[in-house]
Amino acid sequence: MSTSHWKRIVVKVGSALIAPHQQGCSSHYLLGIAQFIATCRAQGCQVVLVSSGSVAAGKHRFQDTAEPSVSLKKAMAAAGQADMMATWDKLFDFPSAQLLVTHGDLRDRERYVSIKDTIFTLLDHGLLPIINENDAVTTDKLRVGDNDNLSAMVAAAADADALIICSDVKGLYTKNPNLHDDAKLIKQVSDINQDIYDMAGGATSSVGTGGMRTKIQAAEKAISHGIETMIVDGFDADTFNQLLKGQNPGTLFTPYDVPMQEHLHWMTHTSQVQGELIVENDFNADLEEHDTQLTSDDVVAVRGNFSVGDTVLVRKGDGTKLAKAKSNYSSCLLHFISDQEDREFANNAQQKTGPLISDKNIAILEKI
Repeated sequence: MSTSHWKRIVVKVGSALIAPHQQGCSSHYLLGIAQFIATCRAQGCQVVLVSSGSVAAGKHRFQDTAEPSVSLKKAMAAAGQADMMATWDKLFDFPSAQLLVTHGDLRDRERYVSIKDTIFTLLDHGLLPIINENDAVTTDKLRVGDNDNLSAMVAAAADADALIICSDVKGLYTKNPNLHDDAKLIKQVSDINQDIYDMAGGATSSVGTGGMRTKIQAAEKAISHGIETMIVDGFDADTFNQLLKGQNPGTLFTPYDVPMQEHLHWMTHTSQVQGELIVENDFNADLEEHDTQLTSDDVVAVRGNFSVGDTVLVRKGDGTKLAKAKSNYSSCLLHFISDQEDREFANNAQQKTGPLISDKNIAILEKI
């Protein structure tokens, strides 16, 4: 790794760093991160900050928070978001801008492109984008759920060179270092497989929503886009000195040699499946080259409720996942066509409307 080659990076900071005692925001652990960001900018590297912490920052303003309801958590986020932004602003001598998003924004292609445009415009004008999930208004259906995965989606949208995930441990260990004295830090990972996921335990912090597993998920999303990814200890100020020297203070995940194309990465890792098209187990059409080969005759079942333009999963009855693709039909229309006994009617309907899925937005999962 070499910071001198970075043109644009994403830094993700978790709730435990923002509000370590859940008594409001604290700049104690943020100063080193802020200095690192300022140094990167001074060296000509653009920075995007993904900052958790709105719920943790606002919790102290409410009573009876032992088991907060969903509405109370949203109120905490609304109160804490302003404090969190004010805390960051105090640490920088350059302007920043707040960008709150939901998974509903990211999974919609038009809004995703709009988010990209906003990020690039802010960077081009010298502002630091500070991004967080919009916890005050989002629902379970529209949530990313953790800012580790959000940071990877943002890194892809920003076409970043590197993603730095600041954690409360040095990186990925062979075992949970809090429970096992013989746990060893893994300095570099070139292939994220099941063995890597097996090493990731639960959350190491009582404050945040993510654990090591979500960080591995984020790393997998990022490296498939060609983005160098690191998990580092955000509580250790020396971490950022090492990064500026081009050293690896934690765990480095090396990117794919041949990154996925941008629209395929979005379809695979960001777009959320709204329904399923189930085909026969012996279905073998090349959907990437011949999307018209998937007809209503091939679909044996339609699962979920989706609209035209939503992402659907095409899979076989045995569970084999074939592709994620944009649907040109609603689930309602597909059910109607499949219920018709007159197959000529169904075929004529498809000829008029076009293919079931779009060849412009399809990710073949077997290849991935």
